[in-house]
Amino acid sequence: MDERTSGSSEGVRSVFRGQFRHTIDPKGRLSIPAKFRERLSAEFGPNLVVVPINSALEVHPLAAWQAIEARVANLSKFDPDVRRFRQQYLSLGEDVALDPQGRIQVKQEYRERVGLQKDAMIVGMGDSFEVWDVVRWSMHQSGDEQPLEDLFARIAAKGV
Repeated sequence: MDERTSGSSEGVRSVFRGQFRHTIDPKGRLSIPAKFRERLSAEFGPNLVVVPINSALEVHPLAAWQAIEARVANLSKFDPDVRRFRQQYLSLGEDVALDPQGRIQVKQEYRERVGLQKDAMIVGMGDSFEVWDVVRWSMHQSGDEQPLEDLFARIAAKGV
């Protein structure tokens, strides 16, 4: 089984790095950074899943999203946390595909939900990327009360 279809998030390569400022056109199309498009083309193909989370949109290659779904499918459907996760996260996944110009269509409901208007920040997150309104991204970045060193210490305690 290859890494794209292994059924676990560990099998999906980390390919999205960096931050890129792009714009959303009046029709709701967002150009994906060339660096990300190249990786998608080489590793995953044009199919993606967009899901709103907090103040941003998460964008997953279809294979990575399917790995998440597979892991959740192995959990008890009677567990209230699992049910809530399915309802409030998985059910919001929206299938999109890169068009020939390397853009995705972001539906208006999702743009409104996370405050995306024109200027967007695309943030690499390893196996996925996030799309933020640039003003919200800036506020998010400056609103962190805890020093980065504290975060490093907590992450190191988790084995990273």
